[in-house]
Amino acid sequence: MKKFLNICYLIIFSVVLGACASGKKLEKTITATINLESFRNHFTGIMIYDPITGDTLYRNNSDKYFTPASNTKIFTLYTSLLLLPKQVPALKYCSVNDTLFIEGTGDPSLLHPYLKDSSVTRFLKGIKNISLNLNNFTDSKFGPGWAWEDYDGYYSAERSAFPIFGNVVTISKTDTLSVIPSYFKSDVNLIKNTVNRENDTNTFYFDPKRKDTLEIPFKTESIVVKTLLERALGREISVAQKMPCEEKMILPGILTDSINKRMMQESDNFLAEQLILLASSTLSDTLNTKTAIEYMLNNHLKDLKQPPRWVDGSGLSRYNLFSPEAIVYVLSAIHKKVPKERLFNLFAVGGKSGTIAEWYPGNPHPYIYAKTGTLGNNHNISGYLITKSGKTLIFSFMNNHFTNPTSDIKKQMQYVFEWVRDNY
Repeated sequence: MKKFLNICYLIIFSVVLGACASGKKLEKTITATINLESFRNHFTGIMIYDPITGDTLYRNNSDKYFTPASNTKIFTLYTSLLLLPKQVPALKYCSVNDTLFIEGTGDPSLLHPYLKDSSVTRFLKGIKNISLNLNNFTDSKFGPGWAWEDYDGYYSAERSAFPIFGNVVTISKTDTLSVIPSYFKSDVNLIKNTVNRENDTNTFYFDPKRKDTLEIPFKTESIVVKTLLERALGREISVAQKMPCEEKMILPGILTDSINKRMMQESDNFLAEQLILLASSTLSDTLNTKTAIEYMLNNHLKDLKQPPRWVDGSGLSRYNLFSPEAIVYVLSAIHKKVPKERLFNLFAVGGKSGTIAEWYPGNPHPYIYAKTGTLGNNHNISGYLITKSGKTLIFSFMNNHFTNPTSDIKKQMQYVFEWVRDNY
């Protein structure tokens, strides 16, 4: 028995020594990286965590605040997973006399260029009298801190209660001009311009020499939304000032994960913003980003050691501030809640898909499942790393205020990830 115990102690001691040695090597490897010329003049924060043992393998500035950019979408995903059902609430409605009163929930999928959902139009097709309420949206069309000059960029589509066609006009030209929705075709000017759309009107510009497809946000005034829905239904509808009933029915839409996946893999800002509004629709009769964020911070995120400054769903705002430790906390919570196959299907895959299709390739299997976050002079990536021994590690690697090319930062990050993959 004594001999057996001695063998056990030796094995445990060897494992501990091995772990310590790996930890020292990891620290040396990352320290060497962040001391390189390309890393010296900017702010770097890293945390690598083992969710099985509960051990933090490495940390550097992990309790400091960083501009997260689209790493904010990790918090939006967590909100979606906790507050939204399997199918998104596509519409709220009630019937009074011979009229069906409807209002939006923020669901972005109706006739969206990629999601192409028609749940709402199928439901409304056979109904004669429809009245649309658009007054349940109490937020601003743009998030706080968004760049004012980005109004004509596809990544800055307006937030709204009743999105339709993704709140963008999709324009392309081969032999003929294609404009979707066609309602805007007469508003498209085939000339090259410094902007894609006038600031105050739905007047669009498209260079006739362009070979690619252009997506331009349109102004989501009530009359525009009403007309687009009328054209989709093939009948006139009226506008209501409010819903005449307290009890409302909910129309189920597409799978929530289909929106989550595109948001996370393609870093779709519009979908992120609308998911936060959708979440607020489950908490209140009005749609407001702040409602959902405050609920999450006061309930599911109340134990964060570094409470974030969180102002939008997409991360477009530079007002957002998150620590690597807070991001790892949320990734760990998601890891506990969501089965691995479903979880990894939501994130971009290194060398395979989404925003990291050209980076962090596995050989032969993928090893990085993550969300990037990029704004000018900032690049972050947070997610899950699969080691060669089969461990799943959770990490957040944040870089702010660099002036070197982003590719230089990514090369060194890839070196660190590969070292962790091969040595743990």
